[in-house]
Amino acid sequence: MKVVVIGGTGLIGSQLVEKLNEHGHEAVPAAPNTGVNTLTGEGLAEVLQGASVVVDVSNSPSFEDEPVMEFFRTSTTNLLKAEAEAGVTHHVALSVVGTERLQESGYFRAKQVQEELIKASGIPYSIVHATQFFEFMKGIAAMSTEGDTVRLAPVKIQPIYSGDVAAAVGRTAVGTPLNGLVEVAGPDTFQLDELIRKALAAKQDPRTVVTDPHAPYSGAEVKETTLLPGPDARIAETRFADWLAQQK
Repeated sequence: MKVVVIGGTGLIGSQLVEKLNEHGHEAVPAAPNTGVNTLTGEGLAEVLQGASVVVDVSNSPSFEDEPVMEFFRTSTTNLLKAEAEAGVTHHVALSVVGTERLQESGYFRAKQVQEELIKASGIPYSIVHATQFFEFMKGIAAMSTEGDTVRLAPVKIQPIYSGDVAAAVGRTAVGTPLNGLVEVAGPDTFQLDELIRKALAAKQDPRTVVTDPHAPYSGAEVKETTLLPGPDARIAETRFADWLAQQK
């Protein structure tokens, strides 16, 4: 089975391509550095020839409100049009647990638009909602930092290892289209401020984490369970403590 992975040279995409190829599929990474640009449409028709499945794990280079909306709207529209012309029979997209609850955030408004375009396309689809990756803890700290202080709300989060996300997306890609959503999450629930405090301490980062119930998350105020998956989520095996110990 030929599977084209949009964003196939990134953190999730590169692992996904490797896993699919190991299982005997023809996984093709597609990204600007491989000559495929979903914003301009460059290389799309060529790379999609003979593809049964397209997996989109790409992300916007900017998280600012207007650029991120332009990225997801334009790239998804171009991609779905090219898929329809190529006869692709399964579109898989990676999105984020809680997207529909984080609409104060420009980034999550753009992800919601992406999902709505997919649902309206007429192409059989599956959307994988993942909790935040272990690898993104640094990014969460960065976007919440003012000077030497990191302000975070004491809300619950159930982060997941990127390799487990890639495995879940791969299983979905080679399965029957869901025409719906599936959630994946890590095995342990943390309080967000405490989790980032642990992550920074492990890196001997001197920033101070301050607990602030009103601190925004990617521009949106969050409640205690906003970032948690539902009861039917598929739970991955890799624990944050084990992953963190291997990063030293």
